[in-house]
Amino acid sequence: MGPKLVDHLLYEPEPSGIAWIKFNRPERLNALVGMAEENGTVAKVGEYMRAADDDPTIRVIVLTGVGRAFCAGANLGASKVDAGENFPGNRGPHEGMEGTRQHFFHGFTQLHLDIAKIRKPTIAMINGPAVGSGMDMALHCDIRIGCEHTRFIGYHNAGQIIENGGSYYLPKLVGLGRALEFAYTGELNAERAYQWGMLNNLVPSENLEAVTRELCERIIARPPLVQWISKRIMRTSLDTTMEATMVLTSNASPILQHSDDAKEARKAFVEKRRPAFKGG
Repeated sequence: MGPKLVDHLLYEPEPSGIAWIKFNRPERLNALVGMAEENGTVAKVGEYMRAADDDPTIRVIVLTGVGRAFCAGANLGASKVDAGENFPGNRGPHEGMEGTRQHFFHGFTQLHLDIAKIRKPTIAMINGPAVGSGMDMALHCDIRIGCEHTRFIGYHNAGQIIENGGSYYLPKLVGLGRALEFAYTGELNAERAYQWGMLNNLVPSENLEAVTRELCERIIARPPLVQWISKRIMRTSLDTTMEATMVLTSNASPILQHSDDAKEARKAFVEKRRPAFKGG
């Protein structure tokens, strides 16, 4: 059973094993709808990703935008209705500093974690500007592919620090000095983002989807259980020691060795055919 769909975010699963999740407000550069609402953009991205994660036919999840932007983040010129005050599913008023803090935590921080906790491989295909929360969601994905139109822009125009994925992942991806340079200036073009390591690949815009699909095909051709466990161990290793990571890998190795996918991989190699993996 798929997610409950909304117009401002598309969910397009394919028989190929790719699920495309697309920000769909091209007339507003895919700015977010609402804030902490259950039908707001950030909540729906998490819901769509969980649906794809639970779908046994899906192997890779791609997050991208319709039109010339990836996601422009919050619409700073939005009306109260646009911002979500009367939006269906609003979690209630958020007056004062504590109300604002709780609203932000429940509306963004916890929902962004949904992206990081997805078991399957996730790719951000960044076709244009990724601003504020849009940038954070891209950084929570496992892999980022960009083009000449890609730009990363912080929350500076809203008088805010880099939140969630940005403050956590950015120093780990690019190093503290570069992360602080971005924190101080708030904007990065595609070429520099690629040089720094924020983008795994930088390709011409006309090749962006083709390159993304080719990467998805290479991912789908490998045992999913290996990918899922590797992802969990590597993400955990960001916050632990080498010794603890070695314990995780030594525990996982015999499980993988005796898995059906490992047996199928070895058999397919001997028989010189494409393996048929089932994730078990």
